[in-house]
Amino acid sequence: MIKVYSSRMCPDCRDLKKNLDRCRIGYELIDINESLKALKEFLRLRDEDPVFAPAKKGGQIGIPALVREDGSLTLDWADYLRSQGFEPFYEETGPACSIDSKSC
Repeated sequence: MIKVYSSRMCPDCRDLKKNLDRCRIGYELIDINESLKALKEFLRLRDEDPVFAPAKKGGQIGIPALVREDGSLTLDWADYLRSQGFEPFYEETGPACSIDSKSC
């Protein structure tokens, strides 16, 4: 089962959840807005894993973030779905969330 760090306020996160549900892919959803524990857990990953470097450089939060079954991280949920044999669909129209408040 994969672990998904997300926020209910993030359009990309909502699209990912809809895709995972539609494809019946099991996941543990961790909403970083729900508790300080969840936020701290996410921030520890974000601070330590180089997969977040491009997102941080671009002013993005880095969600949704997926922890695959093997423990590796990805921010490319569409690629993950394709690797599982599914074509992603998009319903939300908002841009990716960023720290600089220019989106989300």
